[in-house]
Amino acid sequence: MQEQTKRRALGRGLEELFNIEDINYNKLEEKIMETVDENEVKELPLSKLRVNPYQPRKTFNEESLKELAESIKEHGVIQPIIVKKSIKDYEIIAGERRYRASRLAGKETIPAIIKDFTDEQMMEIAVLENLQREDLNSIEEALGFEMLMKNLNLTQEALAKRVGKSRSYITNMLGLLTLPTNVKELVKEGKISTSHARTLSKLEDKEKIEELANKIVNENLNVRELEQTTKESPKKVKQHHVSKNREYELLEQDLENFLGTRVKIKNKKLEINYENENDLNRILEIINFNK
Repeated sequence: MQEQTKRRALGRGLEELFNIEDINYNKLEEKIMETVDENEVKELPLSKLRVNPYQPRKTFNEESLKELAESIKEHGVIQPIIVKKSIKDYEIIAGERRYRASRLAGKETIPAIIKDFTDEQMMEIAVLENLQREDLNSIEEALGFEMLMKNLNLTQEALAKRVGKSRSYITNMLGLLTLPTNVKELVKEGKISTSHARTLSKLEDKEKIEELANKIVNENLNVRELEQTTKESPKKVKQHHVSKNREYELLEQDLENFLGTRVKIKNKKLEINYENENDLNRILEIINFNK
């Protein structure tokens, strides 16, 4: 009876993980393991599993997977993966690398713990677990942030607290998602650094962004040289064909990066776009305006 009470208490603690700011999600599986006993670990067919649909990680290090597969061949899967029963089969909540490596090792089953998580919790687990891994590329990280904000209805400020980052860091990372698709691919492939990408994301001219991205790759342009190039470009443009209405273009860009939304300065008016009431509240929170 005492053991059951202890397990129920641990179960409540697990639910509370989703209401705590700046939680260490690397401990998530450890917390879940505390709430189960050996009888709850099931051997599930790999064919009955599918990856978490909220998983932001799209690429896995092949060499690392091969090493893990060799270990699984020799020792088996030491730590069970965590899954959720879906309408059909099971969805992986945590442990996708072990799942992939097990398939690579030629295994047919894998030890798993079945837990009943909500879709929101599944998403948060997948995103935040991956955000704490060093090999997640910056585009995947930005997509993870965007997914959390949209699906959990979080402001940039709330998200920053949730993941233990500054609000400006979140804003800069989200800005990477405005880059042209081919440039984002270069970032994913590691051909362009995150610092390069952040500098490029502050530009509006897509053709110029692509031109500079190619220059970074082909001429090994460092970040300082890139910043100098981007500072020089607007001056040259203004001398030739920028109207008076575009004299605030750089200020607009800075405000857009700060507020995370479209901004226009025209005819002595400052226009700030918002999508809905929640987005408006997010912007008001950023500028510290109390309604």
